[in-house]
Amino acid sequence: MRKITYRDALREALIEEMHRDASVFLLGEDIGKYWGGAFKVTDGLAQEFGEERVRDTPISESAIVGTAVGAAITGMRPVAEIMFGDLTALAMDQIANQAAKIRYMFGAQAKCPMVVRTPFGAGVNIASHHSQSLEAWFMHVPGLYVAVPSTPFDAKGLLKTAIRGDNPVLLCEHKLLYPLEGEVPQDDYTVPFGVADVKREGSDVTVVAVLFMVHKALNAAKELEKDGAISVEVVDPRTLTPLDRRGIIKSVKKTGRIVIVTEDCRTAGVSAEIAAVVAEEALDYLDAPVKRVAEPDTPIPFSPPLEKYVIPDEKSIIKAVKEVV
Repeated sequence: MRKITYRDALREALIEEMHRDASVFLLGEDIGKYWGGAFKVTDGLAQEFGEERVRDTPISESAIVGTAVGAAITGMRPVAEIMFGDLTALAMDQIANQAAKIRYMFGAQAKCPMVVRTPFGAGVNIASHHSQSLEAWFMHVPGLYVAVPSTPFDAKGLLKTAIRGDNPVLLCEHKLLYPLEGEVPQDDYTVPFGVADVKREGSDVTVVAVLFMVHKALNAAKELEKDGAISVEVVDPRTLTPLDRRGIIKSVKKTGRIVIVTEDCRTAGVSAEIAAVVAEEALDYLDAPVKRVAEPDTPIPFSPPLEKYVIPDEKSIIKAVKEVV
C-alpha cells in the first residue's frame, strides 16, 4: 500500500469530500492560495476549487467559527481551520454554546454539520500560547464530537466521517504529526467514531495513548519488549467523544494493568476521564493501580530544555509500565 504523510492524508480527505459534495467549503486564516494554511494542509486547494470554496478570513476565531455555525444550519458543510488549537479559546461561545447545542435545543429540527480542524501539542518551541493540548475542554461539552487521529490512515478516515456527519466535530491534529508517513489506501473509506484501534497487541499491560503520544508509546513498547520481555498492548481511542469504553475495558481485562499517556495537563485531563472509566468498570480486573503519564500542571515553557522536560517521553512511559508490572 502507498505511504503518504498525515498532512497529505488530511488534504486528500478535503479534496475528495469537496468533489463529492458541493456544500463542503473551507474557511480560515491564511488557508487560501497565498499561504495554503499555517501547516500547508490546504495548499493548492484554492487554485483547484476557487476562492468561494476556500475562503481566507480575517484574524478572528470567533468570526470563523460563528460563520461556520451559520452556514451549517442553513445546509452547508463548512470545515473551519483554527491556526493553533490554543486559539479555540477565542471561539468557545460559538463552539460550546452554539454549535454543540443547536440540535438539542431545537429538537433535532436543526442540525449543525461542521468541522473545526486545529493543531494541538508542544515540541516545536513556540511557547505557552501555541503549544497546549486542550482536548479535555471539548470532551466536557455535550453535543460536540472530538476526534484525535494519530496516523495518516486515521486522519483521512476520521475527517471524512466528520464532514459527512450531522454534528459538530472538533478534529484535533498534532503539529509533529504532519510530516509523519503511513499507509493510506487510495479507495474511498471512512473511520467510524467511537471505535478504538489496537495499534500493537500485547499481554502484560495496556497503554492507552492519544495523538503523538501513540507513537511514543509504540517506541516504548519496543524497548520494553527488548529489555525485560514486557509485552505492551497500545490502544488508540481515535475519538474522545464518543469514547470507546468497551474497547479500553476489553484490553484492560486482557492485561490486568493500564498506563494512560496524554500530552495535556494531568489534572482533570483526558487521562483522568479514562482512568475513571477503568475504575468504574474494570476495577476488579486490575492487578495494579491505574498509572497516568501526562504533563505537569504548568504552562508550556518557551525554553527548549524546559519544554522537553514537561512533555511525556518514552523514558517516562517505560518507567510507568515497569512500576505497574
